[in-house]
Parts: sequence; C-alpha cells; structure tokens
Amino acid sequence: MLVAAAVCPCPPILVPAVAAGAASELAAARAACSDALGVLAAARPDRLVVVGPAERSGRGPHPEGARGSFRGYGVDLDVRLGKDGADSATASERELPPSLAVAAWLLERTGWSDAPIEGLGVGEPLEAERCIEVGRDIVAQAERVALLVMGDASACRTLKAPGYLDERAAPFDAEVARALGAADVAALKALDAELAYELKASGRAPWQVLAGAAEGANLRGALLYEDAPYGVGYVVASWS
Repeated sequence: MLVAAAVCPCPPILVPAVAAGAASELAAARAACSDALGVLAAARPDRLVVVGPAERSGRGPHPEGARGSFRGYGVDLDVRLGKDGADSATASERELPPSLAVAAWLLERTGWSDAPIEGLGVGEPLEAERCIEVGRDIVAQAERVALLVMGDASACRTLKAPGYLDERAAPFDAEVARALGAADVAALKALDAELAYELKASGRAPWQVLAGAAEGANLRGALLYEDAPYGVGYVVASWS
C-alpha cells in the first residue's frame, strides 16, 4: 500500500555544484524538495521506490547502492542510491540516469536512512496504462511503500525555454500542478501522453506510475512549489 509520496523536479541544476553561480535561483525549489522528503520519512515506510524518467540505457530497476555521477555536467560529484554499504556487483552494473542521480543527491542531502531504497527508470514513451500497471505492481510488493517521483513539467514556457514557447504549456503545467497538489489520481491518469511529449514534459510517465500506485490509498496532497524559472515547469508536491 502507498503511504506517502513526494514529487520533485529532476534538472541537474537543482544540485548547487552543477548550477554554480545560479545556485540561489533554485533555493526555494530545493527547500520544498526537503520538505517533501520529510513527509516521506514521517510516513515510516517499509520501502522507498524512486521513479524517474530515463533514456533507454537507464530504464528498468536500479538496486540500492547504484551509483550516479554529475561528471557529464562538468562537476566532479558522485552519488549513490541509498546505503554506502550496498556495494554488490549488481549495484555497480549501470549508472543511474540523471533523474535518479538528482534523487540520490536529494536523499543524501536530507540524510535518508528510514527504509531500503530502489530506483526505477521509466521511458518517456511508456503508455499510460502500462505506467499505471507498474505503479500497482510497486505497491503490491510491500505493506508500506513510499514513492519519490522525479520529473519536470513542460519545457516550453518561454521563448528561451529548451522547447521554445508553446501556448499550450502554461495550461498543461497548471493542470499538472493542480492534480499533483490535490492528489487527483484520475486527472493524472488522464494526462495526454502525446501532448506531454510535444511539450517535452519528462514527468508524465513517472506521474502516471504514481497514479497507479495511489489507487485506493486515499492520500491528501499539498503543492509545495510551482514555477518555471528557466522556461521549464518545476513542481514539488507531497502526498500523505
């Protein structure tokens, strides 16, 4: 059963070492992420699953102890998902995708030690119904499960955004923020996958995994942060 969830954005610039001189611009987002992770800890789950978007090489499960790196962004910084002692051969087979590396950094920053962790990278093309099934499968594997769900909203909010300006982006992001803030499972299930793809919203599939996991859980949501400082929609929410 799902007992809590935190929804966070996943840009590597959330990590101050990557953002460098612009680190202060996302200070409020970082603070909101810390608050959301506090909700997860307070729920005392038996298991934490981190779900985030991934390219093909990063898709699928990532066990506790899996390593990630921000070296591709010019920063000599490595992270690990969960306990340092989880150094099995399996854990070192594949590097964490960027979204899960950001999650690992957030968890390390807040000193997470409350429950075993595992990661799951999901592909952007994953169909809604399959995302929902994945969520159902996750919560069926333990009595008390918490989710840390990583993903960005549209990347088309301004002329300088990665996807340029698209007038559909702001209404899409507003509905995403409303649904995540209200723990509206039906609305998340109904997100338009094609529109999300056109707007470069990397969080669509992870959010729909959350929707599947939350079926019947009767959780309340809280919107902790919503902004688009670089023309990309960033949303932080907690469910408990």
